[in-house]
Amino acid sequence: MVFALCLAPLAWLIYAAFQDLLGANPAEALIRSTGDWTLRMLCVVLAVTPLRQWLHLPSLARFRRMLGLFVFFYAALHLLCYAWLDMGFDPAELVRDIAKRPFILVGFLAFVLLAALAATSPKRAIKAMGARRWQMLHRAVYLIAGLALLHFFWMRAGKNDFNEVLVYALIIAFLLLARVGRKWNEARKPKAA
Repeated sequence: MVFALCLAPLAWLIYAAFQDLLGANPAEALIRSTGDWTLRMLCVVLAVTPLRQWLHLPSLARFRRMLGLFVFFYAALHLLCYAWLDMGFDPAELVRDIAKRPFILVGFLAFVLLAALAATSPKRAIKAMGARRWQMLHRAVYLIAGLALLHFFWMRAGKNDFNEVLVYALIIAFLLLARVGRKWNEARKPKAA
């Protein structure tokens, strides 16, 4: 069920593309939509642990890996749409654009970090890396969230429209503060003798 829900945005985009429902600029609509879904899925992943704790539902943790892979999936679609529809799959043009526009560089860096998390998501990667190093690497999700917000902020700066950026920033800040607050409360609790 969760897997199917995660694929629903892609199904809608495919349907919209074939039904000519993507508006006057379908390329921009595809690039934008896949980027939006990447951010939404990232918010969902970051919400798993706080929701698991607040609702006392430890079973939610089993969805975190799959949801994280969907973040990577939508980020890969976002990059693919940009590379294909904006850059015509021209590697030289891609490199020039990454060097020229800071928001593209930041987005690309976030994608590279996401790729590292996706590549190390199988259980055998935990064994190979060791649980401690694996966990340190996967904490990069917080850096990825910051880079994704910066990418979106700079992209929207050209249109001087920051409303959506603010919404995502508030959601991500709330989710991160919830984690920090819980850790702080745990650290303040007296240890049992």
